Amino acid sequence: MTVRLRLSRIGKKKTPFYRIVAIDSRKSRDGEAIEILGTYDGLKSYIVKIDENGIKNWIKKGAQMSESVQKIYKMAKRQGLLIEDSKVSLVKNDNTDRKEEAK
Repeated sequence: MTVRLRLSRIGKKKTPFYRIVAIDSRKSRDGEAIEILGTYDGLKSYIVKIDENGIKNWIKKGAQMSESVQKIYKMAKRQGLLIEDSKVSLVKNDNTDRKEEAK
């Protein structure tokens, strides 16, 4: 299994917003990620969060960055926007609670 650090789109139509994720290279662009490492606003070219330790750990394990993630990572380093100790949390849409309440 080859792991890539790449962008996964979560924004709505004509409003690009991306997550920087560690994902199996064979999965689709918006497939299930192994770990979320940051967020990026493509419309404003604004980096919201990047977990520097997470990216470094995946690189040590042999993961490869896509070209776009490399550019965003370099831009974040220049601007001093890297977060060292905190992780970006993923809030999944879980519909199981709604199904139980409806019964």
